[in-house]
Order: sequence, then C-alpha cells, then structure tokens
Amino acid sequence: MDGLNMSRRIRRTPYTDRVEQAGVRGFSVVNHMLLPKAFGPTVEEDYWHLREHVQIWDVSVQRQVQITGPDAAALIQWMTPRNIAKAKIGDCFYIPIIDAKGGLINDPVMLKLAEDQFWLSIADSDVLLYAMGLALGRGMDVDIIEPDVNTLSIQGPKAEDLLASVFGGNIRDIGFFKYGWIEFKGTRQLIARSGYSRQGGFEIYLQGGHLGPALWDTIWEAGLPFNISPGCPNLIERIEGGLFSYGNEMTRENNPFEIGHGKFCVVDGSIDYIGRAALQKIAAEGVNREIRGITFGGDPCPTCSKPWPVFAAERQVGQITSGIWSPRLKKNIGQSMIDRDFWDPGQAVTVVLPNGNMRRGNVVALPIR
Repeated sequence: MDGLNMSRRIRRTPYTDRVEQAGVRGFSVVNHMLLPKAFGPTVEEDYWHLREHVQIWDVSVQRQVQITGPDAAALIQWMTPRNIAKAKIGDCFYIPIIDAKGGLINDPVMLKLAEDQFWLSIADSDVLLYAMGLALGRGMDVDIIEPDVNTLSIQGPKAEDLLASVFGGNIRDIGFFKYGWIEFKGTRQLIARSGYSRQGGFEIYLQGGHLGPALWDTIWEAGLPFNISPGCPNLIERIEGGLFSYGNEMTRENNPFEIGHGKFCVVDGSIDYIGRAALQKIAAEGVNREIRGITFGGDPCPTCSKPWPVFAAERQVGQITSGIWSPRLKKNIGQSMIDRDFWDPGQAVTVVLPNGNMRRGNVVALPIR
C-alpha cells in the first residue's frame, strides 16, 4: 500500500504546506493529524544531520488538552500517580496517565500555566475524551478543550544559538523541562526547552494557527547559516536515546513500572488517584517484565513494522517493538519488554526477524551507548 488516502478526516497542520514544500517523503497519522515521517534520502543521513546541526519539526500532532477551572488540578491528579502539587508555574512535568488497573493511557508532558490552567501535551490517544469522562463522573468543575495550539520543534546542537538569534538571548535562561515566553508578530508565545530527541532543543507552542507559516519561514530563514534542515523524530536517535513511543513500546497492557517510570509513581498513600490500589500491588510484588535495549549483529535490519520475537533459554522472553540499524554503533538496535529472569544487561538473546533469520544479540541498558 502506497501512501495515505488523504481526506478531511486526517487533519493538516498550520505547517503542512511548508512541510510539503520542503520535500517530505511520507506521513504518519497521530491524533487524527499528519506527522511528517521522512525528509532526507535516508534515515541515516537525517540522523547525522540531527546530531550535528539543527532541524525544524512539525509536531503539531502533540495536541494539547487544556484543562481549566477550580477543579483542574484535582482532575489531573486523579489521572496520574505523580504528585503534581510539586509543579510550579513555568514547569513542564512528565506524567504517566493511567486507568483503574494501572495501565498506561498516555504519557504526556503537563505544562502548568496557572493554578487553575494546564496543558497536557499528549502522545497518540484520546486523552481529551478520557478526561471529560472522568470529570463528568466525578462532578468536577472544569472546562476541557483542545485549544488552537500547534507545536513547532527546533532540535539539534545548534538549536539554542539559532533561536537566540531570532528571539533574543533570554531563551538561554530557560532550564530543561521549563518554559518561558517569546514575542512573535505582536503575540506572546510559549517556548519550552524540551523535545523528542536527546540532542537538545526547544518546542514553540504556537497559539494561533494562522501564524504557523510565518513562524516556519522566520525560523527557516534565520536557520540557513546554521545549516537548518526539515526533519522529524528520528527512529535511530529515538531508540539509542531510550525514548519510547506510546502504542509501540507501551500500551494499556503496560504499567509505568514496566517502562522504568516507577520514580513518577507515588505509592505511599499520600495522594489519591485512579488505579492507586493496582499500582501499590504492582510496586509491592514487582513487575515480571521491563523495557530494555537490545543490540544484535548481522546485516542492517529493516525497520520494525510488527514485533520481532526475542528468545533466550529456548523460549520467548520478549519482543522488539522498535528496531533499526545504528550507523554510529555499527550494529542493529531495538527496544523490547524482557522477562524478569533475562533482563540483566549482557544477557545473550536471539532475535527472529520477519524473514525468519535469527540474529544473536544481547540485552543492554537504555539509553544505548
């Protein structure tokens, strides 16, 4: 099957025209919206450019769920096992959102805009409907909408210098997972030091889609001396960096402890949230599987469109859900849930590729270095 069957059901973004002009080679669909998936001739060339220069990404698919009102904080706290009372205005908080059994609904970044106003910058799932249902069921006084906010991400080691040349040196003072404000065409816009890469960068949460083309053009023109390129989240860099993709590495079948995010879960009873009893039981008993990196040899593997079984001791102990060849490490790399008895780094495993080829490999810690 070639490409997507475009229709009004798949939402374009304020930057899609520019993305197409920049030569995008394909899209995926996240939150019913177009996400660019490839620009450079190869994913390897895109990877090296991201590590060495700067890229502009249309990540409008990171939709915002805006929750405001007297019970806004209480609703979000009911949705997550992380204690959000510690968040200050100006903070970006990673929060796992769970269901009554402790299963992961989503893993958004929460931006605290005011004591009674928050954005949840979500991965691919219907958090807005989940939040609305919980609020209705608990009789909470909140307003929940998807605002006209479209994120433009500037990633790579030259991102800070580029954006400082456009918006001023004050952006250098923004800490990691913090946000500040910039002026653009008479408007005040939120900018956070964050992004879906390990190369450093910023995300501009543009309010007002009509300003999208102008924002893209402004940054693009200023970025030419920095060797700017259009880009998108890079699979090689993501896997190496130990960044997970909701729907791939984890779903509602998984809990936060299985993806190494127990540090974001309060299980001492000091706060209440949906699924607390389930998470307390999981924490007490321990998990039977955890996510790990896998490295394995042989020729460069294809990308992982369906899980690849991982075997040890003549039985399946996991499955790779994201995998690719790393040109820097000169080996194939992947991410996999691995059974408890086999998750220690150094454990020998066998990976079975879609063509039936078996590759010898090892469990490694994340990020993969």
